[in-house]
Amino acid sequence: MTVTDRPVSGSQAVRLLLGSFLVSASAMAFGLVLGGGAPEPVPEGIPDAGAFVGWALPLSRLLLDTSLVTLIGCLLAAAFLLPNRGKALEGLSVDAVRLGSWAALVWAVSALGLYVFTASSIFGRPLSDLSGALLWQLLLDTGLGQALLLHVVLGLTAFVLLRWTLSVQVVVMWLGIVCAALLPLTFSGHSASGGSHDLAGVSLTLHLVGVSLWVGGLGALGWVAWRGSKRFEPAFVRFSHLALWAYVLVGASGVVNAVVRLGSWSELFGSDYGRIVLVKLAALVALGGFGQVQRRRLQRGGSGFGRAAMLELLLMVGVIGLSVALGRTPTPVGDVLDTPAEDLLGGPLPPAPTVLRLLWGWSPTGVGLAVVVLGTALYLRGLWTLRRRGVTWPVGRTISWVVGMLIVAWATCGGLGVYSHVMFSAHMVSHMMLSMVAPIFLVLGAPMTLALRTLPGPRQPGERSPRAMLTAFLHSRFARFMTFPLVGPLLFVGSLYGLYFSPAFEFLMSSHWGHGAMELHFLLVGTLFYYVIIGVDPAPRALPPIARFGLLLVTLPFHAFFAISIMSSNRVFASDYWTTINRPYSTNLLDDQYLGGSIAWALGEIPLLVVMIALLVQWIRSDQREARRIDRQADRDDGAALEAYNARLQELATHGKRRDPDA
Repeated sequence: MTVTDRPVSGSQAVRLLLGSFLVSASAMAFGLVLGGGAPEPVPEGIPDAGAFVGWALPLSRLLLDTSLVTLIGCLLAAAFLLPNRGKALEGLSVDAVRLGSWAALVWAVSALGLYVFTASSIFGRPLSDLSGALLWQLLLDTGLGQALLLHVVLGLTAFVLLRWTLSVQVVVMWLGIVCAALLPLTFSGHSASGGSHDLAGVSLTLHLVGVSLWVGGLGALGWVAWRGSKRFEPAFVRFSHLALWAYVLVGASGVVNAVVRLGSWSELFGSDYGRIVLVKLAALVALGGFGQVQRRRLQRGGSGFGRAAMLELLLMVGVIGLSVALGRTPTPVGDVLDTPAEDLLGGPLPPAPTVLRLLWGWSPTGVGLAVVVLGTALYLRGLWTLRRRGVTWPVGRTISWVVGMLIVAWATCGGLGVYSHVMFSAHMVSHMMLSMVAPIFLVLGAPMTLALRTLPGPRQPGERSPRAMLTAFLHSRFARFMTFPLVGPLLFVGSLYGLYFSPAFEFLMSSHWGHGAMELHFLLVGTLFYYVIIGVDPAPRALPPIARFGLLLVTLPFHAFFAISIMSSNRVFASDYWTTINRPYSTNLLDDQYLGGSIAWALGEIPLLVVMIALLVQWIRSDQREARRIDRQADRDDGAALEAYNARLQELATHGKRRDPDA
């Protein structure tokens, strides 16, 4: 495979970089003018930051996004795309990380500039009239200011540390940190207004992560090709698989976010926001076709990847520019939350609950939808990989995983999830489903075993491949600590009392990210607990079935005590939250809280029964495996162990009286 005609010089690389940014800025300007987000003169007497700030604000955001994409691409190339022997970076991977450190510096500077321009725009003051007090007020009073300051700190930290990093593990950690840093800013734009806050925020976060991995990975791959590296081919093969996942993630999350922001099909063609969405959609389709043609051409032994990649990258950065413009374009939906209750719930108050509404209701949430869709897609992908290899996978494990995902969907996006925001009793049932029921089926689905069998292995001896990284994590000190028999039960039980008997519960219920954080916490803590008790995946610590059963019997009564404590409490948990919602049904808050505790107490026996059955089955299978092992050993040594055991019994029977002290 020929990657390029000749390596690109430093001056050519600079010109390409500046040209790409110019294309992106032009696309952004076009989108701002098309969508009505471009700066315009304001009537006299109204505070205005001026045209310079009006254009500098989106330009600084574009620079921030571009630097983040570049940094993610460099880290992705160093940790996953380029082969490395052993735990340390080598060759071009080191250069990629060093290049990423400069991108981190640009990230920090652009975030600081965006902070200043945002303060100027919000307070309507030109830069010359901006005071330190106003800059400080932006930090104290707005989540956007806090998010931007976090970006400044992370960018400077990454710039310093990445210049001295030679560890693949540290680069992977920073890749995760930078991707996670996309989350705060997603809740500061359109995702922070209008309905479905969490769905818009989570979908936009996934959209940005997908774009960053896709565009950043392609840019890094083009850089590898332009450097004339012999490691381009394995990097390209690995990126092609990642690019497909990123493309699907970008498309699906973009559609979800657009649906939330548009509100109806008519707005797709009848609004400025919708027309920019259509342009982005057309570009996405074109990029998908371009990438497929590129991949097939290179697989047939084509050449000139660098030139083709440049054309694709120019289209991609143009889309990034349009995305920045879209973030400053008024949405057709607008702010539809008219009451404090709707603002808390992200939509109108649901009607009085019925059995049918609890069972079949549907209102997608960001966290729930992301967990279910991604969890199911990744599992099915693993099954498809095994099927292509001709490897069988137990049907029971697949059924168990699907059942667990369905329970998660019901507890977050289904009828139970809908009413978990407005009734404590429904919230408690949702909590139990996520922490005590769904994890049982998920751990029995053996996702780690499936991942170990299907993740890419090393491309050369000693490489830290994704499979090797997962194996190393499962045997790490952190994993050994988390799977210590007392850690899971302490988190499982202790978090109940720490959450509900403290102000943390009301604080988390009062925000959409807080409710999503609780759902993730319940699911993760429950999964950790049952992973130690009945998990079939490889674990750093192997407990015998009798020890697992004893740990279960010791832990679950504390959950019953927790339920009794709720039933006997005369204080309404998160009373201000429920009062603000002011639901017209189930108006007695203490009675609803007592009902929630009663349900938690009564249903606590169901997980115990399911786990006992699973433990019994595992115990029987363990004895059967041990019996088969003994039989195989006997076949190999003609029953030598059994003969030695019989001889020992014979010796005791013959000489036992001589060893009697009274003889």
